[in-house]
Amino acid sequence: MRLAFILLFVLLETLFALPFHLIKKETDTHNTPTLLVIGGIHGNEPGSYFAAALLAQYYTIKKGNLWIVPNLNHLSIQQNSRGINGDMNRKFAQIDLNDPDLESVRSIQEIITSPQVGLILNLHDGHGFYRKEYQNTIFNPNAWGQTCVIDQGNLNTDHPYGNLNEIAAKVSMELNGDLIENHHFFDVRNTNTRFDDEAMKHSLTYYAVTHNKPAFAIETSKNLPQLHDKVFYQLRAIECYMKLMGIEYERTFAFNPETINILLKDYGYLTINNNTYLSLENLKNSLSLIPLQSDQNDFQFSHPLGSVRQNKSNIDLYIGNEKICSVIPSYHPKGNCSDSISLLIDGKDRNITFATDFFVTADFKIINNDSNTRINIIGFTKEGVKDESNLRVELKDFDPKYSIDTSKKSFRVEFYQQSRFCGMVLVHFK
Repeated sequence: MRLAFILLFVLLETLFALPFHLIKKETDTHNTPTLLVIGGIHGNEPGSYFAAALLAQYYTIKKGNLWIVPNLNHLSIQQNSRGINGDMNRKFAQIDLNDPDLESVRSIQEIITSPQVGLILNLHDGHGFYRKEYQNTIFNPNAWGQTCVIDQGNLNTDHPYGNLNEIAAKVSMELNGDLIENHHFFDVRNTNTRFDDEAMKHSLTYYAVTHNKPAFAIETSKNLPQLHDKVFYQLRAIECYMKLMGIEYERTFAFNPETINILLKDYGYLTINNNTYLSLENLKNSLSLIPLQSDQNDFQFSHPLGSVRQNKSNIDLYIGNEKICSVIPSYHPKGNCSDSISLLIDGKDRNITFATDFFVTADFKIINNDSNTRINIIGFTKEGVKDESNLRVELKDFDPKYSIDTSKKSFRVEFYQQSRFCGMVLVHFK
């Protein structure tokens, strides 16, 4: 199931050349309004984009339609910055044609105004805990945390979700029925943007309401102690809005902060050029001599927040704002080996293809009868042997410093035609 949505957002980005991911989960595109959930407009608010990522990964829509943009400002997410090109959420009324954020802003504006979109949620982490009366620097009327934010009380037209204040109040009440701590309670914050907040006139939600689209911001507090607490509240709020719109869903996990914390640590996997596979679980901080092409490498993450950052001598791998590994490449032209790989795993025959992995209890052997193809099992050596196929290999035969994981049980198996790189698989010892 996860692979299906990965292929979907890759396809959408390819077709429409979007600068961010757009993940569509739909059951009726003709008669049912769509909920649009946007995370990551501010790159230093991880509760927003990790909540959107989990929504994409672990929710199945049974009735209705859900669109998810988990990484609107993905370069700022990498750098854990509110906005490396300035505040993107202040560029929706007008934006300079030379602004680096122009493509992202124009693209999301077009999605917001799509006739199918019936309600928009913009996810944020905000300072402090909102209170109508001043208590201290954390609990006060100028705080944004733990609020359902609206720009005005109602839309000016007869829209089924046009009573913004009533809806926000209802969602806040539902959220307050299940709090981790009592002081986490939610309230409605009406910025009364048209008359009282000049800066908010340039925001995404105000752009939406001025185009007759109901829009709300969900603000969890930056002062919550753990990321999974923020994500817990964000997902609960999103579920409230799905319920309001009649969107029926299933999720594949027990809904509590502890389980969410486990899911947040599942970074999935990465394929490169459709011939290389890396499991991102327990990945080492640095990997050397990963075979790549000299240009136009295609990185595809299973995680919606996966991204890369090219440096002079290495490529950094990110999940959201977390740099999980630096890859030092080794450049090779592409070979033309067969991608059908024959194995003997614990004495049993098996066939796999490039960019996959396999698990071993005792030993494995790569079966190769092609004299033009050379197998290089990284971390394994046998004196006088250049092609390491047709050899029985155990975990004790490996030099652990060549493992890709911190547990020292996962190793690369690479296939070459002379200096040309064909592909790679991973072996994991149990």
